[in-house]
Amino acid sequence: MQCSITTPFQAKAPTSTRTWTAKLLIAAVLGCGINLAHAEQQDANPAPQITLNEYSAEYIVTRQGERHGAAQRSLTRVDDNLYELSYHSEIEWMIFSDERQESSRFKFVDGTVLPVDYVLERSGTGPDKTYKISFDHQQQQVFSNQSKYPLECTWNQNFQDVLSYQISLRQALSKGETKFSYPIVDKKGNDREYQFEVVGNETITLPIGNVETIKVKRVYDNDKRQAIAWFAPSMDHMMVRMYKGKDGVEQFQVELAKYTSGTATH
Repeated sequence: MQCSITTPFQAKAPTSTRTWTAKLLIAAVLGCGINLAHAEQQDANPAPQITLNEYSAEYIVTRQGERHGAAQRSLTRVDDNLYELSYHSEIEWMIFSDERQESSRFKFVDGTVLPVDYVLERSGTGPDKTYKISFDHQQQQVFSNQSKYPLECTWNQNFQDVLSYQISLRQALSKGETKFSYPIVDKKGNDREYQFEVVGNETITLPIGNVETIKVKRVYDNDKRQAIAWFAPSMDHMMVRMYKGKDGVEQFQVELAKYTSGTATH
């Protein structure tokens, strides 16, 4: 199913808050059953908050062995459980040029990624484009800068944007999972399903040296497109290489050239 733009005559009233109110009532009732001594112990020893490690990474972009550009990716903790994942790339090939700046702000709560907003700004050959997608979890609605009305799509509490799902995938790999499926709202507001599976472990050679990786492929409906990514457990399951092809012909490849985290530089 795809999200779609709502016209003035199709606009729906905000989703009822009865479900949210019910959850608060249930939480209050359950809370009354906890004895005071236990509550004081929780206050004295609160559960540690799960956090993500900040990092910055630099990549080279190649096509059939020739370098055509560079890319940078970074993860920044903005405030408490709010993070920003950003990606910037510049590619030149013959008369074609493409520059993209993407960012995803999301909340990371108890190991779960909750997207807040996604922005893509693209310039180069062809018309410049700007896309913005935002997620209202309380009202259970998705918005796009292409319309002043909410997108017409069925809310999914597991929705991700085209960057935030990568954080979820890394978390799943760290837990040893081998198959993944994510409901995605893409840059144009389309509701899509991204599916991946682990195909094995592989030692690969990068500009930073040899790296032990987990090899993951994206599962498509047909064999025309190929997308493979390599993740390094020693770097918090960072993506260190990505390959994209069509009909068996390489479109481009991205390889890690430098990586800096809170604990190490490669």
